[in-house]
Amino acid sequence: MSELKNRHDFVLLFDVQDGNPNGDPDAGNLPRIDPETGDGLVTDVSLKRKVRNFVLLTQEKKPGFDIFVKEKAVLNACIDAAYEGLGIDLKAKPKSGKDGKKREKEGRAQGSEVEDGRKWMCKTFFDVRTFGAVMSTGANAGQVRGPVQLTFARSVSPIVSQEHSITRMAVATEAEAEKQKGDNRTMGRKNTVPYGLYRAHGFVSPHLAKQTGFSSGDLDLLFKALLNMFELDRSAARGLMSMRKVIVFKHGSELGNAPAHALFDRVHVDRVQTEKPVRSFKDYKVKVDTAGMPKGVEVMDLAG
Repeated sequence: MSELKNRHDFVLLFDVQDGNPNGDPDAGNLPRIDPETGDGLVTDVSLKRKVRNFVLLTQEKKPGFDIFVKEKAVLNACIDAAYEGLGIDLKAKPKSGKDGKKREKEGRAQGSEVEDGRKWMCKTFFDVRTFGAVMSTGANAGQVRGPVQLTFARSVSPIVSQEHSITRMAVATEAEAEKQKGDNRTMGRKNTVPYGLYRAHGFVSPHLAKQTGFSSGDLDLLFKALLNMFELDRSAARGLMSMRKVIVFKHGSELGNAPAHALFDRVHVDRVQTEKPVRSFKDYKVKVDTAGMPKGVEVMDLAG
């Protein structure tokens, strides 16, 4: 895979219909919201989770495309595997290691061993070389600053969170059934957003990509994951979520040809009608202002 030589900035536009795009565990799993503006929020962690899930499903067992942060993963065990793969015995107490120093603590890497472990982790795990990771626990493989960063997603218009009563025609235990006196219906609550269009921004740094080994092929896979991450992550709680636009600004250099914010300001999302509530992507008009585009910047619309 070829080395990444161009800076990229991108805009994500995705929507939700009759679902909860990202519940807040500190607020009874209600849809996240900015209390001052009423704008809906989706965390960068939530978006990265969906990218990780897509890569895990589509690149299963392919060398170099494992996922470090995944369900039921024991992170320290993954770090231990790095040193096993490198043939470094962290329990040994050599007279002198690569750095000419005695091991300070048994079972923990030090000096150049940490750098070797970091490189192994970047080579093995897609999400480490993409988003970075803190791997200084356990055996210690250091820290990685990822070349790809995402912001929180914020809804284009304020959202309304609706609460619904739901019933379940069953009970969990016999004792509960006796308490209900033959009526096995139990009540529950569900919160949804009728409709919300969310906007997030992303950045890709070639300089950090060199440090982690993130390649142009990895970038292609990232954009594929962003385009399709909702297709493989369906949930009744999340309703209908769809990626509507992935607008990419490709720079002609590593440093970039324009500030990211100036490029993002060229992406305009406006209401078609303001007299009625929005309930569809068709209620918005998306336009990219390409007039007077800075020299060396290429615009790509990867979705619809």
